[in-house]
Amino acid sequence: MKKKKGLMLSSVFATALVLAACGGDDETSTEKKPAENNEGTKTEETKNDGDSTAQTPTLPEEVTNDGDAIAGGTLKYALVTDSPFQGVLLAELYENAYDSEIFEFMTNSIFATDGDFLITDEGIAKLDVDAENNKVTITIQHDVKWSDGTTLTADDIIYSYEIIGHPEYTGIRYDGDFQNIIGAAEYKAGKADSISGIKKIDDKTVEISMTKVSPAIYSGGDGLWGYAAPKHYLETTPIKDLISSPQVRKAPVTLGPFKLDKLVDGESVQFVANEHYWQGKPKLDKVVLQVVPSSSIGEALRTGQYDMASSYPTTQYDGVKDLQNLTVLARPEMAYSYLGFKLGKWDAKAGEDKTGLNITDENAKMNDAKLRQAIAYAIDVEQVTERFYQGLRSRATSLIPPAFSTFHDNTLEGFNYDPEKAKALLDEAGYKDVDGDGIREDKNGEKFSIRMAGMSGSDTDEAIVEYYRQNWKEVGLDVQLTTGRLIEFNSFYDKVKADDPEIDMFMAAWGTGSNPSPLGLYGEASAFNYSRFVTPELQTLLADIDSKEAIDSSYRADAFRAWEEYMFEQATTIPTYFRTEIIPVNKRVKHFNASWANLTDWHEVEVTAEDPIK
Repeated sequence: MKKKKGLMLSSVFATALVLAACGGDDETSTEKKPAENNEGTKTEETKNDGDSTAQTPTLPEEVTNDGDAIAGGTLKYALVTDSPFQGVLLAELYENAYDSEIFEFMTNSIFATDGDFLITDEGIAKLDVDAENNKVTITIQHDVKWSDGTTLTADDIIYSYEIIGHPEYTGIRYDGDFQNIIGAAEYKAGKADSISGIKKIDDKTVEISMTKVSPAIYSGGDGLWGYAAPKHYLETTPIKDLISSPQVRKAPVTLGPFKLDKLVDGESVQFVANEHYWQGKPKLDKVVLQVVPSSSIGEALRTGQYDMASSYPTTQYDGVKDLQNLTVLARPEMAYSYLGFKLGKWDAKAGEDKTGLNITDENAKMNDAKLRQAIAYAIDVEQVTERFYQGLRSRATSLIPPAFSTFHDNTLEGFNYDPEKAKALLDEAGYKDVDGDGIREDKNGEKFSIRMAGMSGSDTDEAIVEYYRQNWKEVGLDVQLTTGRLIEFNSFYDKVKADDPEIDMFMAAWGTGSNPSPLGLYGEASAFNYSRFVTPELQTLLADIDSKEAIDSSYRADAFRAWEEYMFEQATTIPTYFRTEIIPVNKRVKHFNASWANLTDWHEVEVTAEDPIK
């Protein structure tokens, strides 16, 4: 079966992901997939799951089970999280992997992508690129209807851009990439009633003019957005009120294979088949999704309570690998875990168009590259991956996951465990133990303590964080937890996004989405740039990756390499883990392919019995 995965496009590289952002060390993401829905480029916050230098288990990507499929049936799906989901069910507004996971069943994606995560002509819409004139054309190529029976039109595609670009929009998807669309900045600033670069050609065709068109366009970059929004259903609600509206929270109108039927806030969702789905009515009648804590998911799968799960903690792999009612699939995650440093703040009113900029503080506590490098060299990631992750995690050596085979550079070595080098760097930087108590003082001889934020989850998360704190203590650094404990997922990201002054560094993860361009995560105008690190050199390197010259793949690969080397030297974001995702599937699921190149669409899923096999 050829993959037709919907492109999860947002503020680019990323979510992830879920934005997907991700969470604590033994928890998995959103993210998940392109850390979101297994489709395109979406940045999401996700869980900070850890990978190992041990040999990775040999696991399949696809399973076909015996038995004839029954007519209809209900798939039971576990959303694995230790926090309630937020329930923001509009692509333009949601920010984390859990909402992304829910939205996947009723996605408004209009593009399909291939195994290399490049846009194809096999989705709801096709993309034509006129690079010479910096224009793209989006054409709806089927008779597509929304879940309420209303026809999808060009107005719906345009409306999604108008939501993101609106002066009252406070979400994270208006960024430097989006501003590449001509007229977006003027519209955002309230100087225009529409985005001048977006033109409706007819009811099925939209033309978008941009300041530049680069190779990123084929991965959903350059400001291209991969979703439509039902204008007929949303336009009477002010943009500022959309996030709390019943149209978004309780009864979304969508394009995907299923539509929302019942919802219990933060706990569960029941979907029913969308009879208007453009690829035909799904084979299942229903999908019931329920929140399940990471500590309980193994037992829930063992006892046949669920058919599948959004993610499975790799630290619990031993608990499912030999179960007779499951097949465990695996694939590389489009995500990475990282250690970030706070070097400034997000100014929501900065910039000529008052749309927000990252402002680096030269006097920030952590604004010393040697200090940051020392912190990176001090942590024994290999010991953690071998002890806790059973071959399913490995030390990350770069900010481009291996899933992007064209641009992932496996010759980069990253920060290996070297406590003596860490000590030498701290000495060079002037952080020395003045009073002989084993803990280093700052450059002025004053007490020095670093406050780190991490996400709560299982006992494993706590054990890993405590182990790293001991690593840092061994080189003379006092690292204390922000709030004195690990922080719940949603609260953690709220604090990180708000640049809480009690956070000096933080352990998190990105679900990247299918666009490898880092502009959406590290650009000056990117709200996702949580370290708030901005320099002219960085902006130049980011621009080069998505330049016209980068149409040449070898040129772009070199541009990625230059950016990665610069980020290694600056050490503002330390990649910690690359991840292998494991996907347990109950044996009543007739067929499921988890590979990125041939991912099974939800409308194709069938079951062979009324209930999951125990």
